[in-house]
Amino acid sequence: MRLVIARCQVDYSGRLTAHLPMARRLLMLKADGSISVHADDRAYKPLNWMTPPCWITEADGEWTVTNKTGDTLRILIEEIEHDSTHELGEDPGLIKDGVEAHLQELLAEHVTTLGDGYSLVRREFPTAIGPVDLMCRDDGGGSVAVEIKRRGEIDGVEQLTRYLELLNRDPQLAPVQGVFAAQQIRPQARTLAEDRGIRCVVLDYDELRGIESDEFRLF
Repeated sequence: MRLVIARCQVDYSGRLTAHLPMARRLLMLKADGSISVHADDRAYKPLNWMTPPCWITEADGEWTVTNKTGDTLRILIEEIEHDSTHELGEDPGLIKDGVEAHLQELLAEHVTTLGDGYSLVRREFPTAIGPVDLMCRDDGGGSVAVEIKRRGEIDGVEQLTRYLELLNRDPQLAPVQGVFAAQQIRPQARTLAEDRGIRCVVLDYDELRGIESDEFRLF
């Protein structure tokens, strides 16, 4: 991972345009080829980013990042204050909490919850950037990648998007559809998922366990 702190201006051009005026920011370049631009007041979410596959060209005072669709991230650098590269090594992956892990297990056993005719190919389907929770086939035999969360947030949608970009490069799997499954899905996450063609499914944990909810019963 390469970390650069610099005074820079950032302009994005593609399906939409965005402009970040000159300011001090963190530029993060990861081994998977992604690049993201961060401020000090936005928690984990970058101000702008480009996901792989993308290509960066560095010239004097200017970086140009282009992806396969022709979108462009142009970074004008006035001054670099810090530039370092770090080898993080292999990541063991996210260890899910008990409920999330159990949701994955239950959904694998009851995969038709996602749709009639669905079948399970494999749990923890491997990719170069980590395992997809479930790989399934729909009733037409198409590939479906499923990401499972307790609470569906934007970062979960971003995670599934990265998996889909990689999986769709495999001619034996493509086209691969995405399903984002969670007990609760935030409106912003649902909007982003639907914009990217990812279907959202709200999971009922008790129903999956075969326990009928009595939340609204009088007796």
